[in-house]
Amino acid sequence: MDKCLEQLKKLTGNTLDEKQVRMMSPLVLAYIGDTIYDLLVRTYLILTNKVTVHNLHNQAINFVNAGAQAHTLEAIFEKLTDEEKNIVRRGRNAKSGTVPKNADIGEYRYATGFEALLGYLYLTEQTDRLMEIGQWIFEEN
Repeated sequence: MDKCLEQLKKLTGNTLDEKQVRMMSPLVLAYIGDTIYDLLVRTYLILTNKVTVHNLHNQAINFVNAGAQAHTLEAIFEKLTDEEKNIVRRGRNAKSGTVPKNADIGEYRYATGFEALLGYLYLTEQTDRLMEIGQWIFEEN
């Protein structure tokens, strides 16, 4: 992941330092974090299961829906650093202006906080920490 982000920075001629990432809207962090989580889950499922695409999709849904993300965040929250908890709180409290389709608003907000954390870790190139959290998630499930 670090190499991919590094190549994209070269391609665009733009860089992001940690301060710039901290100043981003938590909804922007959640936007990229949603994709990072989806990539982690899909890769994990492919590496652990030799099944059809349909089954992969059904298994992925068990991880990536708002309810599952909220539950996952609750399970790992105490393992997070104070800084990470702050990122989660910012994401959870952000007003997105959209109404969740298949989750209650509380689950949706916790899922947004979870995604914001993953986006923050990705954009600050904390890949080892991102993968440590991924390991907790997959062990939990």
